[in-house]
Amino acid sequence: MTAPTFFDAVGGEPTFRRLVNRFYEGIADDPLLRPMYPEDDLGPATERMTLFLMQYWGGPNTYSATRGHPRLRMRHAPFVVDAAARDAWLTHMRAAVDSLELPQEQHDQLWDYLERAAYFMVNA
Repeated sequence: MTAPTFFDAVGGEPTFRRLVNRFYEGIADDPLLRPMYPEDDLGPATERMTLFLMQYWGGPNTYSATRGHPRLRMRHAPFVVDAAARDAWLTHMRAAVDSLELPQEQHDQLWDYLERAAYFMVNA
């Protein structure tokens, strides 16, 4: 029997949906980050991020099946992602991660990935 994936260990899809929904609650009112989401409705962005994170952590591969390779830097290239944007993103993501109340080891594993990803996305 194989060990459960991180996706399964933290509660699967409902956990990732809670994470991303909480994150986008912060984005919705953020004067720096909200303009980076050209759609009036944040629903499609919420769904894309949810599917991406679920796949990354061992859930279904729906993201790649519908959108292809993630190519995160390329997809974010049209936007100026500077240190201020990174830090604002991390502020909202920290609140979202903390809201899950995961066991410390899982919390730290998730946060470590998201923090590294945020630094990787800086392009200005």
